Amino acid sequence: MKKLPIGISSLEKLRKENCYYVDKTHFVEKLVNKGNQFFLSRPRRFGKSLFVDTLKQAFLGNKQLFEGLYLENNWDWSVKYPVIHIDFGGGTVKDPQDLKNWIIKQLKRHMLTYNISVEDTDNVRFMFTDTIYSLYQEYKNPVVVLVDEYDKPILDNIENDNIENTEKAIEIREVLKDFYSVLKASDQYLKFVFLTGVSRFSKVSIFSGLNQLQDITLSPTFATICGYTQSELETVFKDRLEGVNLKELKYWYNGYNWLGEKVYNPFDVLLFLSEKIFRPYWFETGTPTFLMKLILNNKVFLPKLEEIKANDEILANLDVDFLKIENLFFQTGYLTIRETKKLGLRTIYILTYPNFEVKSSFNNFFLSDILPSVSDKEDAQNSIVEAIEENDLEKIKTALHSFFASIPNDWYRKNDLDSYEGFYASVVYALFTGSGLDTKAEDTTNIGKIDLTVFYQDRAYIIEFKVVEKDSEGKALNQIKEKKYYEKYTSNCREIYLVGIEFSKEKRNIVYFEYEKLNTT
Repeated sequence: MKKLPIGISSLEKLRKENCYYVDKTHFVEKLVNKGNQFFLSRPRRFGKSLFVDTLKQAFLGNKQLFEGLYLENNWDWSVKYPVIHIDFGGGTVKDPQDLKNWIIKQLKRHMLTYNISVEDTDNVRFMFTDTIYSLYQEYKNPVVVLVDEYDKPILDNIENDNIENTEKAIEIREVLKDFYSVLKASDQYLKFVFLTGVSRFSKVSIFSGLNQLQDITLSPTFATICGYTQSELETVFKDRLEGVNLKELKYWYNGYNWLGEKVYNPFDVLLFLSEKIFRPYWFETGTPTFLMKLILNNKVFLPKLEEIKANDEILANLDVDFLKIENLFFQTGYLTIRETKKLGLRTIYILTYPNFEVKSSFNNFFLSDILPSVSDKEDAQNSIVEAIEENDLEKIKTALHSFFASIPNDWYRKNDLDSYEGFYASVVYALFTGSGLDTKAEDTTNIGKIDLTVFYQDRAYIIEFKVVEKDSEGKALNQIKEKKYYEKYTSNCREIYLVGIEFSKEKRNIVYFEYEKLNTT
């Protein structure tokens, strides 16, 4: 067996150490034939850095690294180009001066590599301009510029509720804006430009009129430029998949969609093939604390994350002082495109969780964020799963009541949740979903939406939530009956249970939990 390239973003190292490699080199040819300045956004740990390095090695003319790959016989290896490769992925930028120092250090490294000399200055725009021109003059060929994680210095300093951090992020944005402006001014000396990162900041805010930069993030042609398709997984890693339940693997890690074939997160696949244990490998490498703050600050109804509608403008324009939840969730990889719809001349994107890993882990993280004790969450979820397996709804009622009782009153006050009516339903949804149960939120019927449906084997539990001021009003269960939500499932579920739950704002807990089994005969 070959070596799994876990954590390797160097094509040279990957090839020399005889690692598995999913051949993406045909995209190099496609890019060059399409134009010369591109931008690509993908979530973290999705193979962006490896692709940037692949571009670098191709333009440097290192043909030996491409033996047996598509590009070996589809590239002009007689021409070599000087390459400026700027990588913001290493470390955290603390402030604008730290960013300038990091850029200058990388540019000086290129000067040593190519044996050129430019005026020593602390102005990154001047030094970048001079470096490009000097390389062009010295090597008599246009220059290739590759920027990896172009947005990380900004993302490192974004905090929704921290004015000081936001102001710092804006200052850092201005340094980057000045730096990237060189690309437009130096166009005559450039052969190819490729920038990649997690977010799609608006061109106005970052690229300062760099209109020739083509955004291929949502181009169907390049939908699988990063990530593994089902075919690539089963072909390249065939000898590693013996005994693996492919259906379960797909359920856990596949599902990312950029208007083309769905792909797996490479990081998840490699770690799973190494350990042969299903775990949220990708999710565990980054904590979405900032997104949790956005959810609470904006009173987001958590089940709505299963289906969010967004348009081109929302998905394509992000700025430090214009943060949209839909945009952030999509670009960071917690949501992906499920489908597109035409509304007049506009395209509407329906976003949802990409797979079980993200859906389950994100909801578990939400619960952990509101509780001081992880064991309380685990106890509640264990009880809920056992209750569903045993079909014991009284046990579910007890588990939910105990869980809400364990949330400290100080936490409610600190997060100003008095007007957050969706909070209680969000917690129940997160408990069921984070437990690994098959759930569907906001399921549409011909006369309304079911708050939450839980499926287990051939049973369905239809749940309706209500929030009351103080005491029970007994309306939740009646609504399910009146609107006949259950009719959607009578043909494919042997048993259907109707569950009405009411939460009291004053008591901060369940004050009504009624259920009945539907007679489907």
